[in-house]
Amino acid sequence: MSVTAKLALEDGTIFTGQGFGAEGEISGEVVFNTSMTGYQEILTDPSYRGQIVTMTYPEIGNYGVNSIDVEHEKPSLAGFIVREESRVFSNYRAEGDLAGYLKSNNIVALAGIDTRALVRRIRVHGAMRGILSTTDLNDDSLIEKARQSEGLVGRDLVREVMPKSVIKWDTELDEWTATEVSRLRGDSAQDAKGAHIVCMDFGMKWNIPRHFASRGNQVTVVPGDTSAEEILELQPDGVFLSNGPGDPEPLTYAHETIKKLVGQKPVFGICLGHQLLSLALGAKTFKLKFGHRGANQPVLDLETGKVEITTQNHGFAVEEDSLPDCLEVTHRNLNDDTVAGVRHKDAVAFGVQHHPEASSGPHDSHYLFERFQTELSQSS
Repeated sequence: MSVTAKLALEDGTIFTGQGFGAEGEISGEVVFNTSMTGYQEILTDPSYRGQIVTMTYPEIGNYGVNSIDVEHEKPSLAGFIVREESRVFSNYRAEGDLAGYLKSNNIVALAGIDTRALVRRIRVHGAMRGILSTTDLNDDSLIEKARQSEGLVGRDLVREVMPKSVIKWDTELDEWTATEVSRLRGDSAQDAKGAHIVCMDFGMKWNIPRHFASRGNQVTVVPGDTSAEEILELQPDGVFLSNGPGDPEPLTYAHETIKKLVGQKPVFGICLGHQLLSLALGAKTFKLKFGHRGANQPVLDLETGKVEITTQNHGFAVEEDSLPDCLEVTHRNLNDDTVAGVRHKDAVAFGVQHHPEASSGPHDSHYLFERFQTELSQSS
């Protein structure tokens, strides 16, 4: 038997539907993702910490869930919203249904609302704070709670999702993943020239270290607040800066570490890592109106002139006018002309706003892993 659930936005808008995940009440920034598939990867992406994610594709859950297509040990997002929850799932790899997965991970979810109206409101007015509840159904109460809830700006959400200790990823990598990544790339992990990559984990998607390890590299994952001195003691050939949730500006500990590492080791950043690299070198960031979230975002590579279709998930961006002289723009988002990639002019350090690991999404940007691999081999 379904329960009634309500979403209240800080502007006073109320959406009423059916709860199909866990019962309860949560708060978060309400955002939307335009991907047609990949809902399990979205659910388990730590970058969504503190957010209530709305899927624009109308039916979600039709291929079920499994234990392989996860990007982290458990979901980190606040809540989940769909137009229609598929009651039937069909896929040879499926191990269960979406509703059961959400319940077992204590994720409050809402179905049966007009997601087009919700997304249009976010597009016009910007991402808003919201309350999703199956327990309090009083409109006035929910609206007041939404207005009193905490936003993302100025919060350090990374500390809530980063690992507590150092992890040797090679021992964690499953054989299926290594084989599958190699098949997709047409590469052989056995033939790759390995290097030691230290990944600063700010809420990293697991498919990133899978890509590094599948190329024969030794991968060490460290918490995002690890110091430059501690990282250098690990004797890495290169340092990777991961994706992660929220506002990059409060993460001053990361700014200081990255500033010390640039020029000593090759550095590669993705999403939040790209923003942190830019901040460490003197740039500024700003909050986007409603962010970029989806597997269909066009990005122009300014060096080659090629357009890549990319996966993106971020609510902040690098302010182009603030870029220091040492950084140049390498990629640009074609939807709004924002900075989608930067490169240091003198040191081996670069970052992109999109996700080249493409899980789940297009593979147009895989070459960035090859570029980093080349830099590692040349500097070692």
